Amino acid sequence: MYNKQMELYEPYQGFIRGNMFPNLYDQYGKIYDVKPMNEQAELLTYLDMFDFALIDLNLYLDVHPENAKMIELYNSFLQEKRNLMKKYEESYGPLTTNGLGLDMVPWSWDNNPWPWEV
Repeated sequence: MYNKQMELYEPYQGFIRGNMFPNLYDQYGKIYDVKPMNEQAELLTYLDMFDFALIDLNLYLDVHPENAKMIELYNSFLQEKRNLMKKYEESYGPLTTNGLGLDMVPWSWDNNPWPWEV
C-alpha cells in the first residue's frame, strides 16, 4: 500500500484496479499489468496513471476538503504529472492543443509523426 495512514494504493496499483482506496476496492475480475512496448507508451501509461490518481483523489477531496495530507498528496501527484507531460512533449511533441510550443506560429503540432506513424 502506498500510504497506510491514508489507506491508499500506490498510483500504479490504483490505476490497474480502478480505485485508489483499498477499503473501497471490490475486485470484479482479473487484474492485468500494463506493459508498455516502448518509452513513448511508457510515458503515456504513467500520465494515465497519474490522471487516474488525481481524479480519484479529487473525488475524495470533494467530500473531505480539510484533509491537508490528501491535498499535499494531490499536489505532489499533480507536479509528477506536469513533469511527465514536459518530458513527453519535449521528446514526442504536444499532448494537447495548449502543449509545449503551440503558442508559436507556425504551429508545431502537425510537424511531428502521429502516434500511428511511429
